[in-house]
Amino acid sequence: MQCIQPDQSEHYSDDLPTLPRTELGVVLVSGASGYIGGRLVPELMSRGYTVRVMARTESPELREKWPGAEIVIADAFRPETLDRAMEGVHTVYYLIHSLLLGPNQFESADILAALNFKEAAQKAQVKRIIYLGGLGDTKTTLSPHLASRLKVAEELQKGSVPVTILRAAIIIGSGSASYEIIKHLVKNVPILPIPPWAHTRCQPIAVRDVIKYLIGVLEVDDTIGKSYDIGGNDILTYEMMLKILAEVQGQKRIFFSMPLSSIPLYAYLVSLVTPVPHAITRCLLDSSSHEVICHDTSIRQAIPFDPLGYKEAILRALSREEQDSVRTRWSDAYPPAYELAIKLRELNYRPRFVKSYSRLSSKSAAGLFASFCSIGGSEGWFNSNWMWRLRGSVDRLLMGVGSSRGRKSLKSLTFNDVIDFWRVEDIEKDSKLLLRAEMKLPGKAWLKFSIDPEGEARRLMVTAYYDTSTLWGLAYWYMFLPFHHFIFIDLLRQIDRRSNA
Repeated sequence: MQCIQPDQSEHYSDDLPTLPRTELGVVLVSGASGYIGGRLVPELMSRGYTVRVMARTESPELREKWPGAEIVIADAFRPETLDRAMEGVHTVYYLIHSLLLGPNQFESADILAALNFKEAAQKAQVKRIIYLGGLGDTKTTLSPHLASRLKVAEELQKGSVPVTILRAAIIIGSGSASYEIIKHLVKNVPILPIPPWAHTRCQPIAVRDVIKYLIGVLEVDDTIGKSYDIGGNDILTYEMMLKILAEVQGQKRIFFSMPLSSIPLYAYLVSLVTPVPHAITRCLLDSSSHEVICHDTSIRQAIPFDPLGYKEAILRALSREEQDSVRTRWSDAYPPAYELAIKLRELNYRPRFVKSYSRLSSKSAAGLFASFCSIGGSEGWFNSNWMWRLRGSVDRLLMGVGSSRGRKSLKSLTFNDVIDFWRVEDIEKDSKLLLRAEMKLPGKAWLKFSIDPEGEARRLMVTAYYDTSTLWGLAYWYMFLPFHHFIFIDLLRQIDRRSNA
């Protein structure tokens, strides 16, 4: 269930010069919960393909999100689950990566997942694999991130199933991690130090062009078993990208050269002033000291269309945000294995601590529901915002998700959306909203908003659930308990008041 869903009738592939090949049969999309996969699935369905979506856990909300798509439960790290996913499949989109695990873990995880997937595809006699990797000169020493993408491609190519590889630099679009880093650096830092590696050349590409290439290679047989560089129309330095965005937004910023070039330090500082957490920022910045431009442009002959330039991609991203119609966001798949987290309904016992506050309201259930569905993000938490922000700032200092993660849409809220350091675990129209905490905690926590009829009025309630088994967890609960009454009573009052809008 959801509040308000923006119109998303426009499809990136509407002007694609290739023709749909629906006779190919089933197309499997792995990594569909991620930024690219979440946009690819509806595009394929709009062109008439039979789409199978691979998810790690069963969820009825996935069927609501992609009506008409088949949902199969499988995990690339559990080979025994992949046979069912691959059964009867013609083409697999391999969009799995473990970047979110951070620089110390993603490489080994990436290789293991690719190995399992390659073997399962061979066993099921899949006809082809399409993989989205990263740009980088293979003749030089690459960053761990880019090197891992290259090793994944090599692992997939070792099998008998032909692999088409698309290699992209940073992807610019509403909700992409790279775009949000650039945007919030310009927005939040009036004086920007430019390290030496910010003068490295890069060829960014708009997300819509990535999707068009992914679909285009499916529809052109000549691309089977080949590797292509994909990029936009501009080759820029990272400093130039910052300056162009500042110019587009009419923000005057001071740029100065900084000899200090410590990427770990910059990554940590950047994570404090942007919504993107350290694990992702560090991996992306590690790659920024390597030139990532297209050396092979043959993709433009195979799929002939003119990709967007950087400025136009930025303008389209800003427009999407202004229209409140961001389709997917990097936070959809962060933190790692979020969908495997224990749900409140899955506990076989009552959480150790449960505390409820309520308020009787004469407002409509629809009005109250819409009101508490608008909490978080730029709207704030209606009261005591400094306390929520302080908690988020402490979490970010500890390299957690923090409250600056915000939310994807101001008006729309669906299952698995994030709200600052919470994630939507359950949502029922005009009835309830259940949030699961994703900040660093010595326990597990949930926050539920609910509406129950009471005579001719409605009982608006907020309930905090907290479960822990450690002494520090107990201390944490009792330390914050005195603030709950003040925060939640006033929060209910503000929800009631704002439901008039």
